Amino acid sequence: SKDTAMNPTTGSCHCGNVKFSVSTSLESGRRCNCSICKRKNAIMLAGDEGSFQLLEGADKLSKYQFGTHVAEHYFCSTCGIYTHHKPRSNPKIFRVNAGCLDGVDPFTLEAEFFDGANV
Repeated sequence: SKDTAMNPTTGSCHCGNVKFSVSTSLESGRRCNCSICKRKNAIMLAGDEGSFQLLEGADKLSKYQFGTHVAEHYFCSTCGIYTHHKPRSNPKIFRVNAGCLDGVDPFTLEAEFFDGANV
C-alpha cells in the first residue's frame, strides 16, 4: 500500500536557487486544465495548511498572477521552473510541483482531474 502521508519533505527548482519544505500526501495529486496549468502540465500535490516553508531563494522567486488575481503562481527567475502555487480554490494552502520534490518520481503518481477551466 502507498503511504498516505509524508513527513516534511524538501524540494527545489532545477538550478537549486529556490528550496522549500512542505508536508504533503503523495495521494493528493491533481492535474488541472486551466489556462496556466495545461501549459505547465505538472502534477501538483497539496501541502498541509501552514506547512510550506521557503528555505532559500526568496530573491530568485517570481510570482505570476492573472484573471481574478487570487491564485499566486511561483517560479524560479533563473531556471524558470514552476515550484509551487497558492490555489484560487483554497488560498490557505500551497500546492507544489511533484517533480520538484526530493525522492519523488511524479511519473509513478496518480492524479485526479480538476476542471479549472470551467470553475
